[in-house]
Amino acid sequence: MKRILILGGSGFIGNALYKELCPYFDTHATYLSEDDFFAKNKKFHQFDVERETISILLENLRPNVIISALRGNFDAQVHAHFEIIEYLKKNKNTRLIFLSSANVFDAFTNYPSYEYDKTLSQSIYGRFKIKIENALLRLPNNKYVIARLPMVYGANSPRVLEMKRQLREKEAIEVFANVVVNATSEAKLTQQLHYIINRNRQGVFHLGSNDLIHHNDLISEICEALGEKDPLLKNVYDSNFDRFLAVVPKDNLLPKNLQISIQEVVNSSLVS
Repeated sequence: MKRILILGGSGFIGNALYKELCPYFDTHATYLSEDDFFAKNKKFHQFDVERETISILLENLRPNVIISALRGNFDAQVHAHFEIIEYLKKNKNTRLIFLSSANVFDAFTNYPSYEYDKTLSQSIYGRFKIKIENALLRLPNNKYVIARLPMVYGANSPRVLEMKRQLREKEAIEVFANVVVNATSEAKLTQQLHYIINRNRQGVFHLGSNDLIHHNDLISEICEALGEKDPLLKNVYDSNFDRFLAVVPKDNLLPKNLQISIQEVVNSSLVS
């Protein structure tokens, strides 16, 4: 049985992945906070990326698949991933699935981005992700998966929970009226990553919807699905023209049942 280690297993995406994978694999995860729920689970290991080295945990667990859903200090994360890369070089039966972001393309505004497009970012977050991606791309293909994610929704996602709070309190929801995006749901994302692990897929994947939508229209549709047909929206404009921030699958396609549409993303906001 494959042994999987999820870095950042107490976060939204990391915990969803743990729940998806633990019935099928020997699944371990890390957590940071002093939380009795995670401390009592023997498959969860406390780890502070800013104060500890990841090498000790890797040597103790010897995972076949490492999934990085880490959050926190960027410099500390870069250091940890470089340690992981050294571990990958020495252990032929281990590979890394790195959860990256659409922000690695945020300097390109005129079109959506595909798997093997050149990355370029104006944001600190995007450049941090690119630094780790570039280090992974120097490894043999069978050692890594780069999974670039758009915005992730779902009934229990931080984005939808915050939206529900704003609707209850009649608070304005910020939307980017001229930004064209794609999106995904937490449920579909975990299924996609499960498939990638099962089939030993490798390379770069864009795990977003096949279709695109303006950000304000997406939020309006989610609000309507939640029962609010006339939400209070605050339009934010960062340019005079439409710009794209979308990671669209084209070269590394998953099976049809694992692809997702914007309508499915909207529907996922209702299903917990």
